[in-house]
Amino acid sequence: MRTGERPRYYLACLLAFVLAWPCTHAGAAALSPSSWAYSLQPQNVAVVVNDEDARSVAVGVYYQAAREIPARNMVHVRIPGSPHKLSAASFNQIKQQIEAQLNPDIQVIVLVWTAPYAVECNSITSALSLGFDEEQCKNTCGQGKPSRYFNSNSVYPYNDFGIRISMLLPTNSIGQAQELIDRGKLSGFSVPAASAYFLVTSDTNRSSRAPFFPKSGRIPSKKLTIKTLKKDSIEGAKDIMFYQTGLVKVPYLETLRFLPGALADHLTSTGGDLLGTRQMSSLNWLDAGATASYGTVSEPCNYPQKFPNPAVLLKHYLSGASAVEAYWKSVAWPAQGLFIGEPLASPYRRFGGKEPGRN
Repeated sequence: MRTGERPRYYLACLLAFVLAWPCTHAGAAALSPSSWAYSLQPQNVAVVVNDEDARSVAVGVYYQAAREIPARNMVHVRIPGSPHKLSAASFNQIKQQIEAQLNPDIQVIVLVWTAPYAVECNSITSALSLGFDEEQCKNTCGQGKPSRYFNSNSVYPYNDFGIRISMLLPTNSIGQAQELIDRGKLSGFSVPAASAYFLVTSDTNRSSRAPFFPKSGRIPSKKLTIKTLKKDSIEGAKDIMFYQTGLVKVPYLETLRFLPGALADHLTSTGGDLLGTRQMSSLNWLDAGATASYGTVSEPCNYPQKFPNPAVLLKHYLSGASAVEAYWKSVAWPAQGLFIGEPLASPYRRFGGKEPGRN
C-alpha cells in the first residue's frame, strides 16, 4: 500500500467534528442541525435480488420479511455465474434494469449477494450510487472524486443529492446472512454499554487514519467508552460497537464479541475484494459478528479520504444514523470502496419516529 496526501478540507472536517458543527464539502446541502432526524423506513429501501443465485433469492425473502419491505420494493435482476467483477458495459445494463424498477420513495438500495462486488476498479455499491468512475481506473492511486454526501446533514440522500446510497448484503452462507439480518434488527431495541476501539498499529502506512481517531474517554449519554490504543490488536473484548484499525490481517477476531449494530473495518488495499486471498476480506468482520464493514476493491493507496473517517462515522452513528448512512457519510472519496452489511442497523436512533421494520 502506497501513501497518499491529505487535502486541507479533510483535516478541517475533523476540527468541525470536535466543535460539533456540521461540515459539508462544497456543493453539499446545508441543512440546519435542527432538521436532523434519521428516519429511514422500509418503504425507502429497495432490495435487489439476483434470480440466478438461489442464495440471493432465499436471503432476499428473509430480509423482506425481517424488515417489512413492501413487495413493490423488491427488484429482480439476472447475473449468471455471479462473477467477482463486472465490465462497465455489463454493469450499466444491470444498473438500468435496477433503476427502471425503483419508485421515487427509494433512498437506499440493498444488493443481496456476495458477488459481483466490483465494476472494473470501482466497487459495485459506489458505481450503483454515484455512477461508474472511469477516471479513477486510469490511476487507482490518484485522488478520488469527492462525494457530496460526505459528512452532510441530509437524511434523504436521493431527495437532496439525487443519490441512492447502497450496501451489499453478502449471501455466501444463507445461515450467516440471516444471523447478520437478525443482528441488524436487534440493534434497534436497546443501547447497551459498549466500547469503541481505535487502534494505531505498528503498520505506519495503514495507520493513515490515526490523526482522525477520537481521544479516549466516555460518552455517558450513549453509554459508550472510547478506547484509542497504540497496539496492533485487541483480544477477548466482549463489548465492541466500533473497531477500526490498519493492518493487512487483523488477528484474534475469533476471541471478540461484537454487539448488535457494531461497525468494524481495517485500512488495507483490498479488503473489499471479498473473495480474494491476497489480504483479509471485509467479510471476516461480518463472520466475526460485526453488522457492517467497508473495504476497497482496488489499490487505493493509503489516502484516508478513501476510507471511513473515524470521527465522522462516530458522529453520525451516535446521532441516530443507520449503518448505511453513517458509513456512506464517513467516506469522502468512495469510488473504490465497498459498503457491506445490514444497512438499517441503528442502535443509537432515538430521535422519535418509527424504527425500521418495527410496528
